[in-house]
Amino acid sequence: MIPLSVLDLSPIPEGSEAGDALRNSADLARHAEALGYRRFWMAEHHNMPGIASAATAVALAHVAAGTRTIRIGAGGIMLPNHAPLVVAEQFGTLAALHPGRIDLGLGRAPGTDGLAARALRRNLDGDVDDFPRDVVELLEYFRPAAPGQALRAVPGAGLAVEAWILGSSTYGAQLAAHLGLPYAFASHFAPAMMEQAVAIYRERFRPSERLAAPHVMLGVNVFAAETDAEAQRLFSSLQQAFLNLRRGLPGKLPAPVEGLEARLDRREAAMLSQALSCSVVGGPETVRAGIEAFAARTGADELMVTAQVHDHAARRRSFEILAEVAIQGRAALIHA
Repeated sequence: MIPLSVLDLSPIPEGSEAGDALRNSADLARHAEALGYRRFWMAEHHNMPGIASAATAVALAHVAAGTRTIRIGAGGIMLPNHAPLVVAEQFGTLAALHPGRIDLGLGRAPGTDGLAARALRRNLDGDVDDFPRDVVELLEYFRPAAPGQALRAVPGAGLAVEAWILGSSTYGAQLAAHLGLPYAFASHFAPAMMEQAVAIYRERFRPSERLAAPHVMLGVNVFAAETDAEAQRLFSSLQQAFLNLRRGLPGKLPAPVEGLEARLDRREAAMLSQALSCSVVGGPETVRAGIEAFAARTGADELMVTAQVHDHAARRRSFEILAEVAIQGRAALIHA
């Protein structure tokens, strides 16, 4: 039974506001915990009208306070936007409040456009060596403080924060392998290099004090409903949002529509087919078969499931159906 987790961008649907989205995220985390999901991650994005998780550590504190057992983490923090010490203090604070439950996924991209990147005071002249150095510096802050150490993260030093490297290319795979860290690949929106990146990570992995063997988590979009047709209708919200983003018109998460694919031109259809190829959309049996096939094809150690569904009740139900066929159903068979 492959472990399943949740990636939540705290989507802001048309007709709602950021506060509604963040309250929905907390509710979804409680729901996911009850259903048996392993982790609940949120992602850093900036200058995005349809995503409310920009202040990721703050949003995670809100979610963590309303849950008890599910692991809470960032998928991820875009490290070029931040001083490593600040990230260590933020996630050290979370770990102090919620011991043994905090994950920290680290990404190399800024998670935004150039204008917002400059507003974040990011050094746009940095070279490719900055990210690895920043990751190593950040990990050092979580080590127990040595006697006489002049600079330390408080909270942070000596606390158990599980660090991950995120990626959508082979760069992150090589770094995760070199540092001996678990690796999460963004196949839910950038699947082109998934197989190559996973192969490089596994082949080059060097055991570390944090991880003895390679561990891969892959992103997958799952839209589950009572029927295949209804799931496809729900999926149209993500398809529209993706098209809008590619057109340079980001906005709130659109309401679903019927028959979207019939309205697309050949270029748009091809782009969506490629970018969202790691998606499972359908009723319970379709979802069960799709998840099993994806896990078998990729050999992933975990799957990180995301679903940008316009209606919150339908989003809750989507994760519920997935749990019924891929978590609870298998658990029932094991214990029978």
